[in-house]
Amino acid sequence: MGKQATPRALPENEAKAVARMLRVSPQKLNLVAQMIRGKKVDTALADLQFSRKRISTEVKKCLESAIANAENNHDLDVDDLIVSQAFVGKALVLKRFHARARGRGARILKPFSNLTIVVREVRQAEAA
Repeated sequence: MGKQATPRALPENEAKAVARMLRVSPQKLNLVAQMIRGKKVDTALADLQFSRKRISTEVKKCLESAIANAENNHDLDVDDLIVSQAFVGKALVLKRFHARARGRGARILKPFSNLTIVVREVRQAEAA
């Protein structure tokens, strides 16, 4: 007599991973997410490995988690996966104070972000 299980929101050929509270602004994180959207996962991992952006290591962890979810939880073939979606959301913003001249203060905003990566299995016949 438990509660009904929530139906799966994604199709059977998709898996996702979410990285929450990443210490970077959504605008900067979206540049890295934009870099991997629509690519095969091995190409996306290589791009993140050699990216010079600081946050690319966290994005790489999230992508590896999505790949592992696809392989272990949904029995998808890793070689046929592509990054179908990579989107960024806003999280909390820390407000800090910076002393300025003449007794004034300036506000410093330290934003956090959320990252969601969805990978999809695409068969070779469909891709061609």
